[in-house]
Amino acid sequence: MQAFTSARDENTPDELWLCEHPPVFTQGLAGKPEHLLRDIGIPVVKIDRGGQITYHGPGQLVCYLLLDLRYRGLTVKTLVNRMEQAVIDLLGEYGVAAERLAGAPGVYVSGAKIAALGLKIKRNCSYHGLALNVAMDLEPFAAINPCGYAGMAVTQLSAHVHHGPAVNVEMVGVKLVARLQRVL
Repeated sequence: MQAFTSARDENTPDELWLCEHPPVFTQGLAGKPEHLLRDIGIPVVKIDRGGQITYHGPGQLVCYLLLDLRYRGLTVKTLVNRMEQAVIDLLGEYGVAAERLAGAPGVYVSGAKIAALGLKIKRNCSYHGLALNVAMDLEPFAAINPCGYAGMAVTQLSAHVHHGPAVNVEMVGVKLVARLQRVL
């Protein structure tokens, strides 16, 4: 992401990258070490996005948004709002009512965080992005204050979809990309 963003020029098309990560805690630039409550054998990687500490692992959809904000006429606040809205709309497709919480970036279902956001803006271009909990082991979140919030409950899409085919990262990723393309 860093190399892609550094090499961009006015002709470089924007990209969305989807992936799953092996178990890892990532700690943003403002991340405080005390938000790691205990060592459970998962590595902690310091990265250059905003935000505190979060967990990434199998069953979680990570979407990196490599966008030229100036070209798209976006401010950081507008980009965050549109990212959140894309996730809210996506969850609505599954019958899951999701919302924003004032002062706490991300997307929430019944007060529990289902999607985390963290960006880096360099030369008016974004990288990093969002992580949506689809069907994963949520236990590692108990070893941290998710996104710096003590006691923050965390949930996932599979806990809220009770009929139809089981949700998986690949299927949800296709739908998320379509939603992001609409709002961006």
